[in-house]
Amino acid sequence: MKLLEGKVALITGAARGIGKAIALKFAAEGADIAFTDLVIDENGQETEREIAALGVKAKGYASNAANFAETEEVVAKVKEDFGHIDILVNNAGITKDGIMLRMSEAQWDAVIAVNLKSAFNFIHALLPIMMRQRGGSIINMASVVGVHGNAGQANYAASKAGLIALAKSVAQEMGSRGIRANAIAPGFIDTAMTQALPEEVRKEWAKKIPLRRGGTVDDIANVATFLASDMSAYVTGQVIQVDGGMNM
Repeated sequence: MKLLEGKVALITGAARGIGKAIALKFAAEGADIAFTDLVIDENGQETEREIAALGVKAKGYASNAANFAETEEVVAKVKEDFGHIDILVNNAGITKDGIMLRMSEAQWDAVIAVNLKSAFNFIHALLPIMMRQRGGSIINMASVVGVHGNAGQANYAASKAGLIALAKSVAQEMGSRGIRANAIAPGFIDTAMTQALPEEVRKEWAKKIPLRRGGTVDDIANVATFLASDMSAYVTGQVIQVDGGMNM
């Protein structure tokens, strides 16, 4: 039997990148997939087709994750379309980097809204469903900078630290209802964004990593699958750093 057979996963910001990799891995393990993105454009439609090709139900929903009312609506729609929701992955996120001295209020507010408030929105909307089901797994996609901080990313680091604390708080509140909440903190992951960096920068990063390479989106998806599955039935309130040993 596949690890996620019979489960329904809702993944935010999953039309591309790490979110898409998680969706595909979950689908390969038997989960039906609902995913959101700001718009479901050609990329989103292609993601939907790729997921469905793995033999599961798949549907993308256009939604601004930072908007409370839109989130309530999309969660209700997913519940109507899929019948139940067992897994939530809060993956939606943006960056607007800059040193603190020059960071604008707009840069701060945008990152906190998309990265942190969106997770509150989805957890708030989903908890009544998971409580009625007497179970569920919530996974917040944080970052190693949420654990250790990073110069030039005060807004991003604060949002990711918030996601870690949010997962721990929900784990304490909801454990008696069979609902688990954890966070994943990726390190330097090989994505389209990091591939655009100069080669010398990428080499310098690799030197700081004991495994001497950047991570892949599949490295993240594998850990997410573990946390979503019953293999981690006694794991809650944890933050797992997936960084090749970069920050021990």
